[in-house]
Amino acid sequence: MPRKKETPIKKTTTGKSANYRPTKSGAGMTAKGVAAYRRKNPGSKLQTAVTEDKPTGKRATRRKSFCARSAGQMKKFPAAAKNPNSRLRQARKRWKC
Repeated sequence: MPRKKETPIKKTTTGKSANYRPTKSGAGMTAKGVAAYRRKNPGSKLQTAVTEDKPTGKRATRRKSFCARSAGQMKKFPAAAKNPNSRLRQARKRWKC
């Protein structure tokens, strides 16, 4: 029996069905986009960005981990690191790295 072709979630950044945040507003997925992803991928643990000023517990650990990973991306992609409007820089700004 042939497998059903899986369709990824739409990569829209405008309108009511925006699953991704535009670069200007911090890049990354919206809460609606995360919910859509988790519906299509049962068992997924995908979460939205940690944007609090002083997170505690697991949220603080997630932020620290993301900031460390994205700092490595800044080294690997110097063009994106220099461009203040790149998705990488905007995401780091949103996560308060």
